[in-house]
Amino acid sequence: MNIHFFSHFKKKSQNKNSLNCRVSPTLMKYSLSPIEGVLEALNSSNRGLTEDEAKSRLERYGLNAVAHEKAPSWFKLLVKNFINPFNLLLFTLAIISLFLGDVEAATIIGVMILLSISMRFIQEYRSNIAAERLKSLVSTQATVIRRAQGSAEPIKREIDIKYLVPGDIIHLCSGDMVPADVMILTSKELFVSQSSLTGESLPVEKHKAPQKVDENANPLEMQNLCFLGTDVHNGSADAIILTTGNKTYFGTMAKTVIGERPRTSFEIGVNKVGWLLIRIMLILVPLVFMINGLTKKDWFDSLLFALSVAVGLTPEMLPMIVTANLASGAIRMSRKKVIVKRLDAIQNIGAIDILCTDKTGTLTQNKVILLRYLDVDGGENPEVLEYGYLNSYFQTGLKNLMDTAILEHAKELRENNVGKIYKKVDEIPFDFCRRRMSVVLQKDPDKDILICKGALEEMLKVCDKVKIGNSIVPISGQAKEKVLDLKKDLNEDGLRVLAVGYREVPNGKRQVFRVEDEHSLTLLGYLAFLDPPKETTHEAILSLKKNNIQIKVLTGDNAVVTKRICKWVGIDTQYILEGSDIEKMDDKVLAEEVEKTSIFAKLDPLQKAKVIRLLKQNNHTVGYLGDGINDAPALREADIGISVDTAVDIAKESADIIMLEKSLLFLEEGVLEGRKTFGNIIKYIKMAVSSNFGNVFSVLGASILLPFLPMKSIQLLTQNLLYDISQIAIPFDNLDKEFLYKPRKWDPKGIAKFMVWIGPISSIFDYTTFAILWYFFGANSIERQALFQSGWFVEGLLSQTLIVHMIRTSKIPFVQSMASWPLLITTSAIMIIGILIPFSFIGKAIGLVPLPWSYFPWLAGTLLAYALLTQTVKLWYIRRFHQWL
Repeated sequence: MNIHFFSHFKKKSQNKNSLNCRVSPTLMKYSLSPIEGVLEALNSSNRGLTEDEAKSRLERYGLNAVAHEKAPSWFKLLVKNFINPFNLLLFTLAIISLFLGDVEAATIIGVMILLSISMRFIQEYRSNIAAERLKSLVSTQATVIRRAQGSAEPIKREIDIKYLVPGDIIHLCSGDMVPADVMILTSKELFVSQSSLTGESLPVEKHKAPQKVDENANPLEMQNLCFLGTDVHNGSADAIILTTGNKTYFGTMAKTVIGERPRTSFEIGVNKVGWLLIRIMLILVPLVFMINGLTKKDWFDSLLFALSVAVGLTPEMLPMIVTANLASGAIRMSRKKVIVKRLDAIQNIGAIDILCTDKTGTLTQNKVILLRYLDVDGGENPEVLEYGYLNSYFQTGLKNLMDTAILEHAKELRENNVGKIYKKVDEIPFDFCRRRMSVVLQKDPDKDILICKGALEEMLKVCDKVKIGNSIVPISGQAKEKVLDLKKDLNEDGLRVLAVGYREVPNGKRQVFRVEDEHSLTLLGYLAFLDPPKETTHEAILSLKKNNIQIKVLTGDNAVVTKRICKWVGIDTQYILEGSDIEKMDDKVLAEEVEKTSIFAKLDPLQKAKVIRLLKQNNHTVGYLGDGINDAPALREADIGISVDTAVDIAKESADIIMLEKSLLFLEEGVLEGRKTFGNIIKYIKMAVSSNFGNVFSVLGASILLPFLPMKSIQLLTQNLLYDISQIAIPFDNLDKEFLYKPRKWDPKGIAKFMVWIGPISSIFDYTTFAILWYFFGANSIERQALFQSGWFVEGLLSQTLIVHMIRTSKIPFVQSMASWPLLITTSAIMIIGILIPFSFIGKAIGLVPLPWSYFPWLAGTLLAYALLTQTVKLWYIRRFHQWL
C-alpha cells in the first residue's frame, strides 16, 4: 500500500464510504514525536495505566471492537429471499387465482413459492451460522501492563483485546496479533508481518527509533508503528496503544465495506429473465383473454383460461429449480470443506471469466526460502552458504525468517555437524541502526574468524575487500560496480538479498568483541531469499486458462517481486500498472488499460476495488481471491468474493465463499461446479420458456378455430405441474464436457431468441394433433370436447417431457449424450403417468376421458416426427448462432 491510498481518500473526504482521512496525520504525529511526548499526550507512563484509569477510558472511548457487518436476522433473510421478480410474479398469480375461485391453481403456485424460499433460506441461514462460528476461532487475548493503583508495581496479565484503551502499555511477542494501532517503546529483533494490510510478502523490521520523513508519508512505512490486524513473526516489544476500535487504520477500512453491496451478475441475470417473461405475458395473456371472450362469449371462463395460460407461460418452478441447483452445488462444496455463504455464489463462480487474486499466500507459499548463495561473480558458492549458516547457527538472538530459511536449506551442513567443528567466542547482536550481526568463531587455535551478515548497504560500510574467485581485491572501481550490479539483478528477479563478509582475527585469545571490530571485512557473496510460488500454482493457472479464465494479480507488494513470481507461474508479465499509474488515469483510459494488464502492483484497497469495478463495467464477470484487510473492498466489489478461514474477519465478512485451504486448485473445481449449476439452471429455463411459448401459439390458434376451450384451466395447470415435476432431477443431470470449457452468464436476449426459434416447433405438432383428433376421432363438437382435451393433454405433456432430452444437450440425445439416471427416471415416470391419467379417477375429476387405443400409434408418430424436426432445427441453430444452452 502506498501514499496514494491516503491522498485518494483526502480527495474524497465527502464520501461517506471513504476512509477517515484524519487517521494518517494522527498516526504520523505520534510516530514523529519522542516517546516522552507521546506518553505525556496520552497521559500514560512506562509503568502502564491504573485499573481505575483504564475503566474510565473504556467508558470514554468504548470497546476496542471494529464495526463489522452482522449476518442478517432470520426474518430479514426470509424477506430477502422472497423479493425477486419471479416470486412476486407467482405470488400475484396466486392471489388473482384465489380471488377468482381457482383454489387449485393458487395452491399449486403457493407450494412452488414455499419450497423455493424454504430451500434457499435454510441453506443460507446455516451457512451464515457456520461463517459466524469461524470468527470464534480467532484469538482475542493480549498481554497488558497495568497497576492496581498509582503506587503499585506494574503487572503483566492477559485480557480480552476489546477491553484495551488508548494509553495502555502492551507486551508483544512472536505469534501475537497486534491488538490495536500502537507505537513501539522498546523492542528486541521485532519483525512484523503487514501482508494483510499491504500485501508485502516479507515481514518488516520494527523498532522504537522514528524515521525522519515527511508528515504526509504513509504510516504503514513507519518503523515505530504497528497496526491492528498485523502479527508478530519474530522478536518482542513493549508498545503504547494510540488508537482503538473504529479509529484504528483497520477500523476505518471496515466502515467502507458495510452496507448494500453491488448486485452480482447472477442477480442481474435472473431479474432480466424475469422481466423478459413478464413483458411477454403482458402481451400474450390479454390477447388470449380477448380472443376467447369474443369467440366463446364466456368471459369468466376465458379469464380463468387466460390466467392458466399466464401460469403455463411462467416457469413457476424456476425459483425452486434454481435454488435446488444452487443448494446441491453448495452441498457438494461443503464436502470439500468449503462454506458457501450466499447460494448465488455457486453460479457466479462458474460465470467468472476473469479471476483477480492477491499474491501473498495465494500464488506464493507465504514463507521465505533461501533460493541462491552466490559469490560476486554470480556463481553458486558453497562457502557463502557455509558462512551464512555458521552466522545463523551460532547467534543467540531471536532468529528471523531468513535465519530459519538458511538453517533449513543447509541440510548437508546440518547432517555433517559443521557447527560442531567451530567454537563460539562471542557475538555482536543485530540492531536496527547497523542492520547486520556478527559471530566470532574459533576453528584454528591461532586465530578467530568474524563472520558478519546483513543488508548490503550496511555491509559495504565495513568491507574494504571483496573475494573474486580465489583472489581478494579492494572494493573500488570495477569491483564495486560488479558488487552493486549483481545485487540489482537479484532484486529485479524479486529476491531479497543479504551480504556475507568475514575477517580473520589473529592470536585467538580475545573473548569480547564490539561493534568497532566490524571493520576491514572481506565481502564473500550474497544470500538471496524469496517467497516462492506454491508447487500447485502453475498447474492451477494452466487449468484455469484451459477453462477460459484470465488471471490478473492485484497486490500491494512491489512490481519487481510480483513480476518475477508471475513469470514463474505462467502469468503474462508484459503489462504492469502500479497504484501511482492508476491515480493519474481517468476512468475511461483506465477501463482500456485494465483489459490488457495482468499485473497490478503497489495498490491500495480502493484501487483494487476500482480495477474490479471497471472490469465489471467492461462486461466481465469478476472473481476475487484474498484474505487480508486490504482485500475487503475488492472482495465486496467482485461478483464473487472468495476468502479462507484463516483470513481476517473483515475479509471473511466481505466474501461469498470461504475455503479451508487457500489454493487455486480448488478454484478450478469450484468453477466447474458453478458451470454445472448454471448449465442445469439454463436447461430448465430454455425448456420451460420454449415449450410454454409454443403452447401459447397453440392456444391462440385453437381459441380462434375451435368452438370450445382447447383445454380447461385445471387441465392446463395439471399438465404444467406434471411437466415441472419431470424436471425436478435437472439439478443432478450431466453436462457435456464441451459446455464446461467456457464461462457462462445470463443472456436474456439469447433466451428470447431460443424461445422464438425453438418454441413454435411444438405448435406444428399440436396443430397436427388437433387435425387428427378433429378429423379421425370425431372430436369436433362441444359434446366431444372432452376427447379433444384428453388427446391434446396427453400429446402436449409427452412432447414437452420428450423435449427435455432434446434441449438438455447440443448433441444427439440417447446416442451421443445420455441424461443422468434421476432425470431419465422422472421423465419416464411422468410420460407413463400422463398416458394413464385419462383412464384414472384423477382424469375423470379434471374432465378427461379415456382415449381410444388407436390414438396411440398416431401419438408415437407425432412424437418421433417432433424429435427429428427438433434435432434438425437444433443443428441449424447451432451453426447459425454458435450456441445452444
